Amino acid sequence: MIKFYYHPSPNPAKVALFLEEAGLPYELIPVDTRKGEQHAPVYTAINPNAKTPALVDGDAVVFDSNAILLYLAEKTGKFLPENTPEQRAQMLSWLMFVATGIGPYSGQAVHFKHFAPEPKEYAVNRYDFEAQRHWSLIDAQLAKHPYMLGDRYTLVDMAVWGWARAVPFILGAEAWGKLPQVKRLLDEINARPAAQRAEALKAQHAFKTEMDEEARRVLFPQNARLGAAS
Repeated sequence: MIKFYYHPSPNPAKVALFLEEAGLPYELIPVDTRKGEQHAPVYTAINPNAKTPALVDGDAVVFDSNAILLYLAEKTGKFLPENTPEQRAQMLSWLMFVATGIGPYSGQAVHFKHFAPEPKEYAVNRYDFEAQRHWSLIDAQLAKHPYMLGDRYTLVDMAVWGWARAVPFILGAEAWGKLPQVKRLLDEINARPAAQRAEALKAQHAFKTEMDEEARRVLFPQNARLGAAS
């Protein structure tokens, strides 16, 4: 059975959605990142990057969320676009855009807005601008088609959904006014039973939610280095 290493944050959420949509049996293994469990040797042996999620499927070990989506789609033959060079090129392009653009810039926007110490005006301006720009490209793509790759619901929509759930926290409460197509897709996917089951996974474990000193130390070790240098 698939072992799914999970935390209720955007990247694991998209994998949870695929597993639920595909009806794949899996064992949920919680990784409480605010307690530092992602740094335990038993986990870094699976995911050397010490992030969530990770997936173990027999001898196959996959530890990037977008790589996991592609692995599962190819394993099951589900939620892929038409098997043409044009459609595969679009799939890879948008999937990697989420991996290298949406995820990192959204994550950094959240970090500098909500968690970084002062002074941070330049960093907030930088990452808020880039996150807005990346999400605007997603919105423009969705203005052309019902889904990211056209008329078919695919793994790319699942990748977008994982982060779209957090858009107000990333960009502010007014963000949906600028991203109506992203909101449309989010609402549509949220209404799917598989998405509701994926969201319910977070209730299966009492994940730590406090951003206390322990959590800051394990999530932002660079700040400890700054303190030591001062």
